[in-house]
Amino acid sequence: MSTVAYALDGRVARIRLADAARGNSLTMSTVDELGRAVRRARADEAHVVVLSAEGRAFSVGGDVSAFAAAGDVGVLVDDLADALHRTISDLHRMDAIVVAVVQGTAAGAGLALAAAADLVLAGASARFTLAYTKLGFSPDGGSSLLPASLGLHRALHFALLNPVVTAAEAHRLGLVAEVHPDDELEAAAAEVVRRLAEGSRTAQVATKRLLRETATPAPEVALRREAVSIRTRAASPDGREGVAAFREKRAPRFSDTPEPA
Repeated sequence: MSTVAYALDGRVARIRLADAARGNSLTMSTVDELGRAVRRARADEAHVVVLSAEGRAFSVGGDVSAFAAAGDVGVLVDDLADALHRTISDLHRMDAIVVAVVQGTAAGAGLALAAAADLVLAGASARFTLAYTKLGFSPDGGSSLLPASLGLHRALHFALLNPVVTAAEAHRLGLVAEVHPDDELEAAAAEVVRRLAEGSRTAQVATKRLLRETATPAPEVALRREAVSIRTRAASPDGREGVAAFREKRAPRFSDTPEPA
């Protein structure tokens, strides 16, 4: 069964995470499907790409159960990060304006996926959190690019203490462009997409390129560093302990001995 739906509506490509029963977790198969959908939107020369999700969560992020079951979690996480990062890079580099429509939870790589969009619209009940360090992991999915939108110290607070922030707070921090009542989110997103689809294609492409290149001039370098870091952290004693604690619903017992940098 497909976990990502794709539809082309005139100039608008709609990509929808469709694994609501699992919180739209970013499994390897889902990330592969997502990548194919983004590449298809590019091939279709869409002017606007809408990222959305079915169910109560935008995406809960990585599938921790799969991490726990993996024979070599470092290899699994590395493969997953590489695949996701190719898609994040495509979203940054494509000419289409990318709009993320977030309802419910956007956690971990799910938050990073939303943040890769050019405009993030959120329902009032949406919640955002990174939560990587709770597992003993370092962030991936482009999370290290958050200082460009949040500022360094806010991004560090977000990444190290893992607060769960409301849509209103995410808007104040600069992560979310607009917040709407949950029952008005779909209509508000449709209006934003209409305005973009009817706007000047050449002006929008030039504007996205200018601002993206100024804010994140070398995103692929950051993404590769993230992949190396999360692979190392996932395979470390703290990473294995964090995954085990998550599955067993207990507080992790992390090592107090610093590892080599």
